[in-house]
Amino acid sequence: MKKIGTFLLGLLSFIYLLNPTAGFFELIPDNIPLIGNLDEAAAATLLMMCLRYFGYELPDLFNPKK
Repeated sequence: MKKIGTFLLGLLSFIYLLNPTAGFFELIPDNIPLIGNLDEAAAATLLMMCLRYFGYELPDLFNPKK
């Protein structure tokens, strides 16, 4: 059950990041100074945490030695 929830959170954050400035669904409007992009930063952090849960480290994906 935890894996399904983690996968769904990662999928939701990925979908949210696909279209961050179109305005279809914005948690915090981007035109608010200093805090306008915090929702995208939170979605990116959540996506990286979900990928780490499943064993995908972003630095490892770009390291040709491994």
